[in-house]
Amino acid sequence: MSITQIVFWFLAVLAIGSALMVITRKNPVHSVLYLVVTFFAISGHYILLNAQFLAIVNIIVYAGAIMVLFLFVVMMMNLNLNAEPQKNKLMQFAGVVSGGSLFLVLMAALVKSTTVNSAVQMQTGDYGLIKNLGQVLFRDYVLPFEISSILFLSAMVGAVVMSKKEQ
Repeated sequence: MSITQIVFWFLAVLAIGSALMVITRKNPVHSVLYLVVTFFAISGHYILLNAQFLAIVNIIVYAGAIMVLFLFVVMMMNLNLNAEPQKNKLMQFAGVVSGGSLFLVLMAALVKSTTVNSAVQMQTGDYGLIKNLGQVLFRDYVLPFEISSILFLSAMVGAVVMSKKEQ
C-alpha cells in the first residue's frame, strides 16, 4: 500500500467521521467546528487529485470565511433547545424532497464519474489546473454554475427569514 493510498483512506475516514459528527451533535458550535474539519479533509482530497486551486479555495472560502460567519451567527442567535419551535409537516416534507433530490444528483454524478475516473491519475496530468477548470466551468457548466448561485442566494434569504423573531 503506497503513501498516497494511506493518506487517501485517512482523509476519507476523517471526512466521513467529522461529517457524521456535524449531523449528530446537539451543540451547533460543535457542529460548525466539525464542518471545518470536514472541509479540511476534502481539501486534502483535492490536493491528492492535483487540484491545488480547488483545495486552496475550499480552505479560504469555506473553512475560513463562511465557517467564521456561521459561528458568528450561531453565537449571536443564542440557540436554546427549549425555545425551538416545532417544524410543521410541510417543512419536513420539503426537507425530505430536497434531500432526496440532492441524493439523486450525487448518484447521477457518481455514475457519470466512473467513465471519467480512469483518466484521472494521482499527481499527474493537468486536470486540476486553473486554466482547464475555467474552460470547463464556463463552457460546459455555465448554467449549473448560475443555478447554484441562485440556490445560494435563496439559502441566504431563507436563513434571514428563519432567524427573524416572530411577534
